[in-house]
Amino acid sequence: MAPLGGRLSHPYCHGVIIVSNYLLACQGRGRHLPIRTVIEPFKIKSVEPIRWTTREEREPILARAHYNLFSIPAEQILIDLLTDSGTAAMSTRQWASMMEGDESYAGSRSFTRFERAVREIFGYQHVIPTHQGRASERLLFTCLCKKGDVVPNNTHFDTTRANIEYQGAEAVDLVIPEGKEPANRHPFKGNMDVEALARLIERVGRERIPLVMLTVTNNSGGGQPVSMENARAVAAICHRHAIPLYFDACRFAENAYFIKLREPAYAGRTPKEIAQEMFALGDGCTMSAKKDGLANIGGFLCTNDDALAQQEGNLLILTEGYPTYGGLAGRDLEAIAVGLHEALEEDYLHYRISSTAYLGNHISAEGVPIVQPPGGHAIYIDARGFLPHIPPARFPGVALACELYLEGGIRAVEIGTLMFGAHAAMDLVRLAIPRRVYTQSHMDYVVEVVLEVWKRRERIQGLELSYEAPFLRHFTAHLTPV
Repeated sequence: MAPLGGRLSHPYCHGVIIVSNYLLACQGRGRHLPIRTVIEPFKIKSVEPIRWTTREEREPILARAHYNLFSIPAEQILIDLLTDSGTAAMSTRQWASMMEGDESYAGSRSFTRFERAVREIFGYQHVIPTHQGRASERLLFTCLCKKGDVVPNNTHFDTTRANIEYQGAEAVDLVIPEGKEPANRHPFKGNMDVEALARLIERVGRERIPLVMLTVTNNSGGGQPVSMENARAVAAICHRHAIPLYFDACRFAENAYFIKLREPAYAGRTPKEIAQEMFALGDGCTMSAKKDGLANIGGFLCTNDDALAQQEGNLLILTEGYPTYGGLAGRDLEAIAVGLHEALEEDYLHYRISSTAYLGNHISAEGVPIVQPPGGHAIYIDARGFLPHIPPARFPGVALACELYLEGGIRAVEIGTLMFGAHAAMDLVRLAIPRRVYTQSHMDYVVEVVLEVWKRRERIQGLELSYEAPFLRHFTAHLTPV
């Protein structure tokens, strides 16, 4: 495969990001390394077979699934890029720690280790374990939100928005204008528009805003990072109006590494130090440990508010479990405690960001429109740019995702009109890369499939809805080709 040889530069970047083959070198790394092929910073000790299918086999499979890739059994998927949530390969250290899991119902040693790890990185006083991130969101919004409230965010993801709207509140996206422009190479397209936030507070009144959220990285906006400068500006507005600031911290380690690479003042700081500084700006966070916790299940909710923590703990007992396990086994708490620290290792983050860019740069070099620059956990194809003949009402993202499955057995996910309805600023197809699972040859195969579909994009047709649920319709929707 020919080198890309592309260079990216921006006022935020203190070094030059060079992408050539499987390479992303930046002067911001903690130690100088020779410019060579970036390799996986691990060895493979166990393998899982994957099953090949033909296009002729996949066509009836897709039809039986009502053209919704969520409904296809995993054994009929070759390369699964549906999500990076809970799909990571755990390390030997994580597996070893699970053997020490204390399954005591109350006060287990595993919770103590879990709590210590979370507090060391995130710094908040109260740590409430949950079975995954959406459970943390439900606890937080149930306790803080009521009908008529307004919750600003840079961009809400699907479960975040749904949990807010379920309480009768309004979820408002305030990402910067550059974040809505797929081809724009702004280095921090996940930033919140602080002027828009100030105007919103003035318009609706502080009393209607129970909290402000900041999602790092911004998943719905292309996996784009939030700068420390922006987080400080958002925190300053929140503190001025006495509004709590909460982080959606699912991909906090990747965000910290982008800050290290792109904000000159942080070139010499470790990802852990950067994360600690960012979280110190807020009042709490929600976390799905299935992302940058490198675990297959689990999450947590943090806060510095004693009264709120008590209220959340009471609801936790009602719906999740006792506060020292929160719906998780002791072994899961152990795996998260180890995984949070592994996710902050620079060798891992260098490989993670580089390998994602490898996929994005190879398809964009051939003209495929993607959200630029490549995100941390996924590549987002601009479906409206890829399929300009399909209007948003005919779900171009779903159409493209279906075609990727038919062509090569790849499962991706639409992030656009089906997922967000009228709130969708873009129609994207997310190729989310599970952590420590696929190799470069897998990504080369994905590149080949995307480019094959790109060659015959004019022949792809849109779809229409035949069934939708009242909330989170994309998970169970039925569609038919138009």
